[in-house]
Amino acid sequence: MNPSEIRQLIRKQTITGPTAGMSKGYTQANLVILKKDYAFDFLLFCQRNPKPCPLLDVTEPGSFIPGKMAKDADIRTDIPKYRIYENGIYTKEVKEITEYWEDDMVGFLLGCSFTFETPLLDSGIPIRHIEETCNVPMYKTNIPCEKAGIFEGPTVVSMRPMKPEDAIRAIQITSRFPAVHGSPIHIGDPGQIGITDISKPDFGDSVTIKEGEIPVFWACGVTPQAAAIQSKPSLMITHAPGHMFISDVKDEEFSVL
Repeated sequence: MNPSEIRQLIRKQTITGPTAGMSKGYTQANLVILKKDYAFDFLLFCQRNPKPCPLLDVTEPGSFIPGKMAKDADIRTDIPKYRIYENGIYTKEVKEITEYWEDDMVGFLLGCSFTFETPLLDSGIPIRHIEETCNVPMYKTNIPCEKAGIFEGPTVVSMRPMKPEDAIRAIQITSRFPAVHGSPIHIGDPGQIGITDISKPDFGDSVTIKEGEIPVFWACGVTPQAAAIQSKPSLMITHAPGHMFISDVKDEEFSVL
């Protein structure tokens, strides 16, 4: 289905699960919503941390329409699940956020690694969480983000296990997509980036790592949620990890080659 059809099903809450593999060829995005008082600090945080927080679109204060990414979309209803953080505490997960929307809110859409999974699949590189029909595993690391205003915290990564030869090809492919996290930030030993147990992700689901495979880690757009916990804005609304906004923009528009 095309992105508009899927967004309608999400809006009707017919689709409520992770969006990996949906509308192949179209860009998916992470979401952050903040009150205007925090918007400049977060904009600066994204500018200083472009690998985990690559900006695709920012709405005008009070607008819930992400005009650059999908003119008929509504960021209050068109994501399968949202998370509410109040004063740094994750309080609940909901399927739409119209009751939480305020007239001074600003929406940020950030690049998502689901976008480059289509070219990886097209090159014959298997994606384990799609094969196992679950959410991608995501981990907090010991790699600090650069502080901006009130926002600081650890970089979060997503992980995909691959054969070494596939990992080399994946680096080449994903380097073409800097707007959706680009190349991996770590390959191999998880302990080097502070991950003590690869079988227990902080977000998402654990996946099988087969004999002869190595874990490959990309910067992840769940990083702002880790920053919310540490920085404690009065209110931050995000997508639930793995439950993305599906835009009308083709993947190729973010390819640099």
